[in-house]
Amino acid sequence: MIATSQDVADRAGVSRSTVSQILNGRGDQFAAETRARVHQAVAELGYEPSAAGRTLAKGSSDIVIALIPDTTFGGNLQDIYGALTDELSRRGLALVLQLSTHTAASLDRLVVGMKPRAILSLTPFSDADRQLLERRGVEAIDPESTSHPDVNSEIGRLQARHLINRGYRHLAYAHLHDARSDTFGGPREGEFADECHTRGVDDPRILTLGINAADAVAALDQLGDPGFAVGCYNDDVATALLHAASLRGWRVPQDLALIGMDHTPLSRLTTPPLTTMEYDTSAVAEATVQSILSRLDKDAISDTHTEVRLRVIQGGSS
Repeated sequence: MIATSQDVADRAGVSRSTVSQILNGRGDQFAAETRARVHQAVAELGYEPSAAGRTLAKGSSDIVIALIPDTTFGGNLQDIYGALTDELSRRGLALVLQLSTHTAASLDRLVVGMKPRAILSLTPFSDADRQLLERRGVEAIDPESTSHPDVNSEIGRLQARHLINRGYRHLAYAHLHDARSDTFGGPREGEFADECHTRGVDDPRILTLGINAADAVAALDQLGDPGFAVGCYNDDVATALLHAASLRGWRVPQDLALIGMDHTPLSRLTTPPLTTMEYDTSAVAEATVQSILSRLDKDAISDTHTEVRLRVIQGGSS
């Protein structure tokens, strides 16, 4: 049988109102001995306060909504959201995933209906969304509101740095062409190009391709002669270009060098195995949790900082 707040009150020898106030953070007005009896009764009965009741008492729920960007949903994002769900749960918060393909009106209905503590986005909020969340008193957490560096910018920079350090001077960046938006490709391409400029290398060629042979061959044809090194949006793009190189008779890495991203299982099975990149998704989740908690508890001072480190996995394609 599920315990109720009245059961807790009876066990502790206090009123139901006293139980409610103590469990909702207003226990300072009661004696320490009274608070201890209530918490002991809660533990003995295994009482779980009503989520709806807590929402009414606090004006917000224990929910954090994460907006999933309108992009291809690879294994890394899935791992990040999974780890984030576990980390927030350990802190008494529930993560709810919501596709970010919304209008301002639908976002407003979501906020009014669920009363979340915060809304998290892996991409910057629009001005309209930010103003809406501010008006509703909901914390808006995105890359522009945190102190953590944008991992996508770092991906592009390190891809270019790796290729240049390997001696390549003719570089290109390959985007994924998909029905969904290229959410993370912009920052990666931007830093890739900036690194080329910093290192005295010509501006990179920009390619866009779907994961099919026709698109991949057409992308190679845009490059013209062999001799390019390509930073790829992900391992799928790199694998498509690797296939196109075999169709064109180009040698890898002599005629075409490639570096992917994500270190997918497929990247280890290509011939040659792809050079790619990876990062610790649990570290990304921990950094995100730190950002969320610092915004929800502004009085808390934390000197912890989780660094998200990217690592190049050297294969045979560069």
